[in-house]
Amino acid sequence: MEEIVLPTIREMARRGTPYQGVLYAGLMIDKGRARLVEYNARFGDPECQVLMMRLGAQALDLLLACAEGRLDQAQVHWAEDHALTVVMASKGYPGAYAKGSVIGGLDALPETSSQMVFHAGTTAKDGTVTATGGRVLNVTARGATLAEAQAKAYAMVDAIDWPEGFCRRDIGWRAL
Repeated sequence: MEEIVLPTIREMARRGTPYQGVLYAGLMIDKGRARLVEYNARFGDPECQVLMMRLGAQALDLLLACAEGRLDQAQVHWAEDHALTVVMASKGYPGAYAKGSVIGGLDALPETSSQMVFHAGTTAKDGTVTATGGRVLNVTARGATLAEAQAKAYAMVDAIDWPEGFCRRDIGWRAL
């Protein structure tokens, strides 16, 4: 906050460029120091989804407060648990990848406030879900501990029948 976000906000104010909306700071942490990679004026996909699982339905209230200029009066209540997202991508991504492969097993997965699969690059076609992008599914789970959230997310990944997809198996390892 002190090294990246607040200086940005101060500079925007100095320039007279008010901003109202989402300003997402994409950071990389290297040797204990944060480094700014990008700013997005939108919610990023996996980055946002993992946070929204802990924020819940109050997200709408916060967005409305922002639009109405009263965000400074709102209070945010984060769930005290942990959340983790595993991105499933088409084999070949970020390079060339095939489109149209069928993804099975999604109907059997939970869709609750603690476990959810977000679709990033899919389409429904003839009663099936098919992959249409590089980053295709964001499998997200919450748990009392990060290890529990990780185990739940990977259990969901393992229940997905998609031979043409892959994911990294090291998500969360540094924190664990």
